[in-house]
Amino acid sequence: MTAAATQTVFICGSALRGQPDHGNLQDATFVREAKTAARYRLHAVKDGWHPGIYAVATGGMAIPGELYSLTPAQYEHLVATEPPHMYPAEVTLETGETAIAMLYPQALIEEHGWPDISDLGGWAAYKAQTA
Repeated sequence: MTAAATQTVFICGSALRGQPDHGNLQDATFVREAKTAARYRLHAVKDGWHPGIYAVATGGMAIPGELYSLTPAQYEHLVATEPPHMYPAEVTLETGETAIAMLYPQALIEEHGWPDISDLGGWAAYKAQTA
């Protein structure tokens, strides 16, 4: 498969290595650890059931995660297994590169008052702290 036929995806939640939904990536190729540019916020949606990330104009942080190279079939499977309201969108990484990530509507997070965990070291660190 050529590089053009794959999709680079930034994972920052329950599909990270060692997290319960990592299998949703199937056999996607791990590329490297990465962080977003400091333009995003991360929340624990539905009391920690899954993460919610969204872009902000000010007050953003770099969110840690992992980059994966997915085939079209792997990408379709990942999108199909995401929780309700999550949607694929481009994010900017701290290197200036872009990748697709699964974002969550900021308005829904604010409506429900789900906790902001942006400064806790990422999703895996948050889950370890709440285990």
